[in-house]
Amino acid sequence: LRPPIPVPQTLTSLLPSSHSYRGLTLVLTFLSYTSYHLSRKPISIVKSQLHPNCSALGPNPRNDSNSSTWCSWAPFDGDNYKELFGALDNAFLVAYAIGMFISGIFGERLPLRYYLSGGMVLSGLFTALFGLGYFWDIHVLWYFIVVQVCNGLVQTTGWPAVVACVGNWFGKGKRGLIMGIWNSHTSVGNILGSLIAGTWVSSAWGLSFVVPGIIIGTVGIICFFFLVEYPEDVDCSPPLHHVMTTSEKDPEAVIPNEGPLSLSGQSSADHSNSPKEPAEEPEAISFLGALRIPGVVEFSLCLLFAKLVSYTFLYWLPLYIVNVAHFGAKEAGDLSTLFDVGGILGGIFAGLISDYTGGRATTCCVMLVVAAPMLFLYNHVGQNGIGTSIAMLIICGALVNGPYALITTAVSADLGTHESLKGNAKALSTVTAIIDGTGSIGAALGPLLAGLISPTGWNNVFYMLIAADVLACLLLARVVVKEARGWCGYMARQRGYVIT
Repeated sequence: LRPPIPVPQTLTSLLPSSHSYRGLTLVLTFLSYTSYHLSRKPISIVKSQLHPNCSALGPNPRNDSNSSTWCSWAPFDGDNYKELFGALDNAFLVAYAIGMFISGIFGERLPLRYYLSGGMVLSGLFTALFGLGYFWDIHVLWYFIVVQVCNGLVQTTGWPAVVACVGNWFGKGKRGLIMGIWNSHTSVGNILGSLIAGTWVSSAWGLSFVVPGIIIGTVGIICFFFLVEYPEDVDCSPPLHHVMTTSEKDPEAVIPNEGPLSLSGQSSADHSNSPKEPAEEPEAISFLGALRIPGVVEFSLCLLFAKLVSYTFLYWLPLYIVNVAHFGAKEAGDLSTLFDVGGILGGIFAGLISDYTGGRATTCCVMLVVAAPMLFLYNHVGQNGIGTSIAMLIICGALVNGPYALITTAVSADLGTHESLKGNAKALSTVTAIIDGTGSIGAALGPLLAGLISPTGWNNVFYMLIAADVLACLLLARVVVKEARGWCGYMARQRGYVIT
């Protein structure tokens, strides 16, 4: 039996309806993952301060050498500073990718509220420790590497936990649109992280980490006291994770076991009238059991290549704009945020369309197909004027990040409550961790490959991104075919035909 986790009585009296609890869950999880991204962003802002152009600052005031790196922060003051910055990035990304596969397993077996809050407090600690290296005058590379590895590991607590919480409160019907809007926390966190880090980067760069660390720790404490994991914990009815009538527009309702997001034939009354008394809690799903859920492998591999493209833009787009369009560093940074703006729009659009059609995989595939030629066009004509650059960045951001956002949110929640689980919803964290963990491998590979390929020319980098986009699309081919068969079956039944 899973005893309900106690929720403060003051909160229960203030929020008597399930709608209020759903709103509270959305707000708290939005703030949580906003703070996660807020704490990840400072490293990209502070890099310029760890190895600045000292010649522009005048002569060396210490007069102890003629070095042009007198103002740099050791050990990043050598000629190999780019490799050291790359080591910092990969220390975080590799640890995050590895830890994500383990995180979901723990998330299914521990109270989500405790797991998320504890992870946020630890993330705040390690983020602040990186900044404290400035005040403690630490110049040892391994200190910063170890802090990045630890931070990457504890940050894996965030995504499985917040997706599981939202999935517990929201059924499949409008999950795509709701999660598409909710997923804008990524871009909001990146923007806020840039602004906060930029406030102290020139005066005391340590505060660029300490302040975000305090923020994420504080939000973690708030979630500990106010986040409600399950509707049953506050005597609310759980949502319907499957549409139960064949009259719905979801084409998969016709072929219940065909697609990865297929629908259950169980009556809605069995769900809506579920008992409020604690029932026997099913065991958490195993890692291999989660992999056997139809669609998990396909969407995981698709996300690997989709996230490879997205994170390559995240780390390399400002430099590309500087080198190709010859903007200044600040202008290039400001312009690159339009890619995030497009990502917000793309996530909302993908969620809305997939809700209406019932075809998550088809929506992703169509956007990926259109993204490939758009990436080609952006590389060749995207810098022909500021207006063209703005339009192409928004379009490319929408097409690249739309499928990425849909897979990591609505698709993960759908698969974590798949009908093959027979009512066991304790797969949400594990499924989410597998999908996002696989995607995080691509997030680590993309910037690394871009760094290796870029010396041969930016055209080759874009060819690599286009190839990754095509591969992401092809990996969903089997799922798209099953969704198409579902639509054909639905249309045939509407016309009175019998499908054999």
